[in-house]
Amino acid sequence: MDIFTILLIAVGLAMDALAVSITGGMAENPRKKLFAVKIAAFFGLFQGIMPVIGWMAGYGFRGLISSVDHWIAFGLLSFVGCKMIVESRQAEKEQPERPQFNNHTLFILSIATSIDALAVGLSFSFLDAPVVIPALIIAAVTFSISFGGVFIGDRFGHFLGRKAELFGGIILLGIGFKILFQHLT
Repeated sequence: MDIFTILLIAVGLAMDALAVSITGGMAENPRKKLFAVKIAAFFGLFQGIMPVIGWMAGYGFRGLISSVDHWIAFGLLSFVGCKMIVESRQAEKEQPERPQFNNHTLFILSIATSIDALAVGLSFSFLDAPVVIPALIIAAVTFSISFGGVFIGDRFGHFLGRKAELFGGIILLGIGFKILFQHLT
């Protein structure tokens, strides 16, 4: 898998974390750089670990499904992408209450926003792609985007809403199609 595709996947996966970081920037005092580092560290760490867990889980039974692995990778990425798109549309209609961003809440939010990364790691195993470098890139991109998201939330959060999640869903859907077409041609 080329570096550009890995970066696109990383950006797509980071969009959930960006949406939550923007909310954090609206809810907390974003002038405290420590809060921005804390939220970015939580999201970056979990987004980096989950693909490895998914890859390890998928690697065990990859041999059984090697003839349809590209279809499974396409299905997983498409499902995650479509889910993000649908959720972004639903979230715009609702006005969720702002969560408190303590360690427990950040832990739960980090797991929730990184489930998609678990599915992507599963896809990596089906494609027989290495996972360590992509996981590190995903973690670094998510950290950076989440850090910036806190400050974006302070200034522009009320304008952006859940559009970041919509963008991420579109990216993952496109990558799913790219993988499928690469294996069919």
